[in-house]
Amino acid sequence: MPSGRSAGALPVVAIVGATGAVGVELIRCLERRNFPLAALRLLASARSAGKTLTYRGEALAVETLTEASFRGVDIALFSAGKAISKQFAPLAVAAGAVVVDNSSAFRRDPAVPLIVPEINPQALKGHGGIIANPNCSTIIAITPLWPVHRHNPIRRMILATYQAASGGGAAAMEELSESTRAYLEGRPYEPRVLPHPYAFNLFSHNSPIDAESGYNEEELKAVHETRKIYGDAAIRVTATCVRVPVLRAHSIAINIECERPITPAQVRALMADAPGVKLVDDPGRNYFPMPIDASGGDPILVGRIRADISDPSGRSVALFVAGDQLLKGAALNAVQIAELL
Repeated sequence: MPSGRSAGALPVVAIVGATGAVGVELIRCLERRNFPLAALRLLASARSAGKTLTYRGEALAVETLTEASFRGVDIALFSAGKAISKQFAPLAVAAGAVVVDNSSAFRRDPAVPLIVPEINPQALKGHGGIIANPNCSTIIAITPLWPVHRHNPIRRMILATYQAASGGGAAAMEELSESTRAYLEGRPYEPRVLPHPYAFNLFSHNSPIDAESGYNEEELKAVHETRKIYGDAAIRVTATCVRVPVLRAHSIAINIECERPITPAQVRALMADAPGVKLVDDPGRNYFPMPIDASGGDPILVGRIRADISDPSGRSVALFVAGDQLLKGAALNAVQIAELL
């Protein structure tokens, strides 16, 4: 339990980065899931101070994030970027709060649990005050695969992601909307947030590329985070991450190779009752997971499940998933972690 309060007392919750795209969804998730709290504090940069956001019908003022912001806070949900997390998360812990951090600041720290509640809730035990929320594309890819991995260990995973604008925040979503409008009206539009034209285009994920491996940062997150969350350092993972002109749901083409032969029917059966997962797999109508259906919803949609005909051993299956990047990919997963606390 968070320190500084008696057992059974409702926690005081703070959201850092409350006015951002994920911050707004954190507020909505807390309200929608009727999260039990004594008070909610909204924190952001000085330029957002004084703005109001609604929670349970009440207008809450956004406060400037300072070193003193965490007095009396029990749970702090961070979604303001890596630099802010590195600066302020230790201060929150020192003030008695438990931090659930949505940035990449602590994910690879062996002392910090990296949690997907449907997969490894037991890893919360013994946390040192900071809990990391995994990368959005990692959550969406590996949550549906967990029941398969438990039944028949996955030895290799190949991912190709189709990532939405929401992964770049509210500014990237606005750029997609504005550049699309300009394109349709025949007006020039100069990208300001992303490095390439976004309307009617797609491009390799714009995170930095590692000179040694040739993989970008987003792709390497999938590799390292999957191994940490699954508790399996031997699993082989490769990824190609691409930004596509979709507002807020990521889609991922996945190919898995299991330890033993496995059939599509077995994969469907394993996923049918998996928490946080919904099968959308209708070959007759050619209807499979789409970002338009995943947007605004909690479940990760899974379908297009089929045997990989290039693997004569029968150990490989291909599938396609879609999940809301702002919800299960970020805010919802963080709130679920807070619920476990």
